[in-house]
Amino acid sequence: MDYGMIGKIEKAKRYAEQRERFRFDKFNVTFSGENNDHQVSFDSGVFKCDCEFFMLRGRCSHTMALEQVLDKMLPQPVEA
Repeated sequence: MDYGMIGKIEKAKRYAEQRERFRFDKFNVTFSGENNDHQVSFDSGVFKCDCEFFMLRGRCSHTMALEQVLDKMLPQPVEA
């Protein structure tokens, strides 16, 4: 492995530790729940999930788990 690649690997490790460098704008995830798979999406600061609880409440265990996993990597919600 050349020195250039070694330097890039070291830089990538530093970046990975600095979660605030990442900001997700949009993604789709298949979340494997206890009973079924669920489709979760995130677009422009808004989560959506196809589970019944989310449809009733606007939040669910699937979206809250992703919020925790992606801590500091999601845009801050706009307060009304």
